[in-house]
Amino acid sequence: MARYVYEFADGGREMAGLLGGKGANLAEMTRLGLPVPPGFTVTTEACRAYLASGTVPDGLDDEVAEHLRALEERMGRRLGRPEDPLLVSVRSGGRFSMPGMMETVLDIGLNDASVLGLARMSGREHFAWDSYRRLIQMFGTTVMGVDGDLFGKALAHHPDPGELPLVVAEFKAVVREATGEDFPQDPADQLRRAIRAVFASWNGERARLYRRREHIPDDLGTAVTVQAMVYGNLGRDSGSGVAFTRDPATGRPGVYGDYLPDAQGEDVVAGVRNALPLQDLEWLDPTAYMELRDYMRILEEHYRDLCDIEFTIERRKLWMLQTRVGKRTAEAAFRVAAQLADDGTLTENEALGRVDGRQLAQLMFPRFDDTAAGPSLARGIPASPGAAVGAVVFDSAEAVRRAAAGEKAVLVRRETTPDDLPGMVAAQAVLTSRGGKTSHAAVVARGMGKTCVCGAEAITVDPRARHFTLADGTVVEEGTVVSVDGTAGTVHLGELPLAPSTVMRYFETGECRSELSRAVDRFMRRADALRRMEVRANADTPEDAERARRFGARGIGLCRTEHMFLGERRPLVEAMILAENDAERERALAALLPRQRSDFTGILAAMDGLPVTIRLLDPPLHEFLPDRTELAVRIATARALGQHPDPHDVRLLAAVERTHEQNPMLGLRGVRLGLTVPGLTAMQVRAIGEAVAERKRAGGDPRAEIMVPLTAAVRELRIVRAEVEQVLADVSSETGVDINCPIGTMIELPRAALTAGAIAGTADFFSFGTNDLTQTTWGFSRDDVEAAFFTTYLDRRIFAASPFESLDEDGVGRLLRLAVTEGRAAHPGLTTGVCGEHGGDPDSLHFFHRAGIDYVSCSPFRVPVARLEAGRAALADE
Repeated sequence: MARYVYEFADGGREMAGLLGGKGANLAEMTRLGLPVPPGFTVTTEACRAYLASGTVPDGLDDEVAEHLRALEERMGRRLGRPEDPLLVSVRSGGRFSMPGMMETVLDIGLNDASVLGLARMSGREHFAWDSYRRLIQMFGTTVMGVDGDLFGKALAHHPDPGELPLVVAEFKAVVREATGEDFPQDPADQLRRAIRAVFASWNGERARLYRRREHIPDDLGTAVTVQAMVYGNLGRDSGSGVAFTRDPATGRPGVYGDYLPDAQGEDVVAGVRNALPLQDLEWLDPTAYMELRDYMRILEEHYRDLCDIEFTIERRKLWMLQTRVGKRTAEAAFRVAAQLADDGTLTENEALGRVDGRQLAQLMFPRFDDTAAGPSLARGIPASPGAAVGAVVFDSAEAVRRAAAGEKAVLVRRETTPDDLPGMVAAQAVLTSRGGKTSHAAVVARGMGKTCVCGAEAITVDPRARHFTLADGTVVEEGTVVSVDGTAGTVHLGELPLAPSTVMRYFETGECRSELSRAVDRFMRRADALRRMEVRANADTPEDAERARRFGARGIGLCRTEHMFLGERRPLVEAMILAENDAERERALAALLPRQRSDFTGILAAMDGLPVTIRLLDPPLHEFLPDRTELAVRIATARALGQHPDPHDVRLLAAVERTHEQNPMLGLRGVRLGLTVPGLTAMQVRAIGEAVAERKRAGGDPRAEIMVPLTAAVRELRIVRAEVEQVLADVSSETGVDINCPIGTMIELPRAALTAGAIAGTADFFSFGTNDLTQTTWGFSRDDVEAAFFTTYLDRRIFAASPFESLDEDGVGRLLRLAVTEGRAAHPGLTTGVCGEHGGDPDSLHFFHRAGIDYVSCSPFRVPVARLEAGRAALADE
């Protein structure tokens, strides 16, 4: 029979998939001998069974009852016994941390009789009735589905702390009126229903949204921990807090966290009261502080990482309630990894595994220019660094609405709750007037890489009036643009100018003046030493090529020649399209030739000694012509005025009509252009050949590669290759310079991938155009589908992420693997690369490494990310 419940002493951190992160880490702390309130964990397998069938698996309730009896024996108390009640908490805990996204119920076991016993046992009647109030409120909203605002309104009727018994009575009336049933008095029934409610919260709206953003699978389920309650709200000798073994915002070593005397843990996390710095505990309770310091050291040494710890002090007795590897900012991730490598805790390779490309991309974002900042509106706790600008909004719905309209917003709240998650995702930054570095807003924002300032006490937030007020009486209305500096913890009126980050400066100049840039340099060097895949750049100008080389690109994987036909050159392309005979077309092409040659010469010079893959013209010709409607209106207007329309406009409109296609993506483009427009391929190849010759005569080392786009059949490539080779031979003969350019093709159609073995016999290299390969494999027109139904597909988990952002490994990836395998079988020396946007996506890069791709190519600004992830992908081979 399946086992669904484990005592803390029976588990360990290696069982996180079964016990969830919280349960596994509670078990680990128990193993280490730390003071953990006893309890047990209901497994994720039980949750998955419940979610699949709507009922708990057979035997689960009996197992829970058996473990509850063992807990009662250990504690010497019985759940909900009137004289001396045992109370328990019921908390969620998935495999991956999802702070505040699922449900928790505290004080299970309280009822009308046991609340009196708790008052006698604690000697604090207010504490007992407040605990009962909390239980009814949590259980009512979480388990029974009561609108939480109803409890808030009832509480507002009784502001006097001495009226808590009346509050409890009114809360029970709220439950009865909202649900038609009384608040349950049977403690065992409370426990059973709470466990089921936590299971169900796995599929709650905010939990699903968080998983989608963090790419957490939907089928994992949550474990449930049932744990004896300990109380931090028993007076000034009690309290609760959250501690980090290092600063999760900056990575600096030291004691960081928040502490609230006479409070429960949810008060700290919710940020309803501004907490004290953790260091203040040293004089409030020196013994507990020193014990906590010792436990923090033990945990960091054991986990070999920054740890996030929740604790409670109950009448000077320290209890450890939770630990986990702490969420941190991108800056902290790089700094902590470097520090742990410096002190020998981690090897260099292990340290590289602790940072990733998404974090590096965040560090490359600009920051506010300190010299132009001026005075701040308010100052708070720098909870999550970054520079963000947006219009002030006061609720989640407005932040989502503005984001959908393409506007930037800053979400301002007194404190955030899990229900604010959609707004936090949509906003550029989060600003709260309450809370500290461990509040809900801070923890969630850091995990998302979102700029956040918490505890800005100088502002008074009025969400109903939709404004906040400063200490001097200044009112900031909704819609006012502010700048939020999450690094300095300041808020400024208006939009501040930006300056490059120190990390961007490092990539541009090689300067390593800060601890952060030195850490980035360290891991970039390590990644470069480990990676098998080369990283090239997509670049169409000498300036882009130079920047890509500074950022570490080892060549150009995609140079798009169509970008060279725009601007002042467009009339020359129009002339080629409008040509009515070979002579006119040749004149137009001859005019384009020196300009193309100049472009290629500059790019080859910028990438001297490195490969430059030049794609022959790909888009359909109508993209180089004026808009069809605009031309038609111009001609019709002239005729309506009795004038003769411009003959050139008439010819252009005729050309537009002639080249118009219903589905241009699958029409006359790519290799098909070269086969149907006489002289086009020859002009481009001659420009490349002459540029190579010019660079060689100047003493350079040009390494041009010629790429034929959109090949579907080997015969297409053979015909074009023969023409390319003949033109290059002619240029060699004319210049006296030996020109030998590899000739390859893009694989961006399913047929090309399926017949890669045949095509490889005519190609020196394959470059996978994963953008078009994704479109043609899925049958998507990207320009149409992303706005039409992708949101629905993401919501319904048809795919976890857009296939245009992260490669579809099962479909597109299978075609890519097939083409690589069959291509190399036919041509063992075949070079393979990827030049779609996926070349800079961290998740896709790991797949490309496993598939045996030789290089990826991405935009210059994504080159550092690709370098780092290519190195991290190679760690799997170690």
